[in-house]
Amino acid sequence: MRTRLLLPSLLLLGSLSLTAACSSGSSGASDSATAGARPGPFSGASPVRAVDPSKIKGLRIVNSSSENSSCPFATSYPDVPGAAALTEAMKKDVEQRLASFRTLCDDSPTGADGRELNISHQFLVASGDVVGVRLTGQDRHAAGDGLRTRTYWYDGDAGAYGTALALVADRSRDAFVAALKKQLKGRDGTDADTVDEAFAEPSNVAAILDDMAFTADGGLRVTFDRDEVGAAPAGRYVVAFSKATVTPWLSAFGKRAQHQTEQPSRSLDLGVTATPTPAVPTHTASGDDDTDCRKVHCIALTFDDGPAVPETAMLLTYLAQYHARATFFVVGQNVAAHADLVRAEARAGHEVGNHSWNHPDLTKLTPEQVAYQLNHTSDAIKAATGKTPTLFRPPYGAINSTVRGATALSPVLWTLDTEDWKYPDAAKIAQSVVAKVKRNDVVLMHDIHATSVAAVPQILRTLTARGYHFVTVSHLRATL
Repeated sequence: MRTRLLLPSLLLLGSLSLTAACSSGSSGASDSATAGARPGPFSGASPVRAVDPSKIKGLRIVNSSSENSSCPFATSYPDVPGAAALTEAMKKDVEQRLASFRTLCDDSPTGADGRELNISHQFLVASGDVVGVRLTGQDRHAAGDGLRTRTYWYDGDAGAYGTALALVADRSRDAFVAALKKQLKGRDGTDADTVDEAFAEPSNVAAILDDMAFTADGGLRVTFDRDEVGAAPAGRYVVAFSKATVTPWLSAFGKRAQHQTEQPSRSLDLGVTATPTPAVPTHTASGDDDTDCRKVHCIALTFDDGPAVPETAMLLTYLAQYHARATFFVVGQNVAAHADLVRAEARAGHEVGNHSWNHPDLTKLTPEQVAYQLNHTSDAIKAATGKTPTLFRPPYGAINSTVRGATALSPVLWTLDTEDWKYPDAAKIAQSVVAKVKRNDVVLMHDIHATSVAAVPQILRTLTARGYHFVTVSHLRATL
């Protein structure tokens, strides 16, 4: 296992399985996009500063996932109030990539033939009037390593979305590109001709310079995807410039983005007059659950992939109306954004379990990567609730000896699958439970889907009338 300092660089955003070596002295937890990239002279000098997304008022994480083992995908991107153009740019890119992946599945009689699409997000800066986000996408079994990263920038002063190149002044672009080329030439896997060719077409420059991020000390890192500036087997490359070197090249917006990264303001202010802030339920459990499932009919409702706004809050209200308890298998990057909802789940007597940091197929990862996915999420859950989880649900239900050996958490699958991700119909989802449920079933649902949450009142009402009791997974196990 790598040292604790290196672990965050492996997997905060993507379930990365890269071919090139990490730089020595790798940086902090929010700097995962350069994991596996071939470093430049300053690449280990300073980390990209971590951003606490829970401080962004009105933030919503847009999630989508499939539990179909022949076409598995999980995507997420942030919807930041006041930055509609930024959100729209990310939405467009995610939906295009997802559409291409689904087409592949539809065109193949055996689905995606082992492929998996995972797109996750990371805030680079969110303070003052500047927002920076990196999306990390990995299409396993795609050409090369399937890993692609891109940064998206929003200038609140101008009310405009910008690509990474917006950080560099037009008058300085030639000097900036020349400096990049100078650092790239001579690296393993590159030569002068391949580097010059990569930057020869102006239209290609914007395409390959699509991932830039400031470091905590004001420097700038530029990350190149596999095969963009060198031979594909050489992997990814990162070029880093110190603050003193890069500052003269920056645009006015770039300098503000640099400043807000290096010295963040206390809050993000994009001129939104009224930021919507959905109320977090305040339901409190009245003591321990004394239901004896040996004597009465019990079932365990489980909800994956959350928390989500506003769906999880509504679900908590429905459960409280029927004094029902449930188990939430949460995704770490969503916990980071909505820790208040996770606290509300625990406060209401529900169980909070681990569903990985960004929903990769854990069986395709190394033991170190599995451990990081689960440990990082458990840490986020403990920070929110004060309690370390004991259960985990592997994404897609995919588990093997490697996964089991990488964690002390107890795995939980299910006995009744509603397939709610496939059928956005609340009545159909409710019927899939009430028509098939048996005593001691563990029911799989997802609280990121509004239709799934809308199905819950009918499930609770109908099964309560039949004498069923709704308990957590751990309670069901303990009382059988």
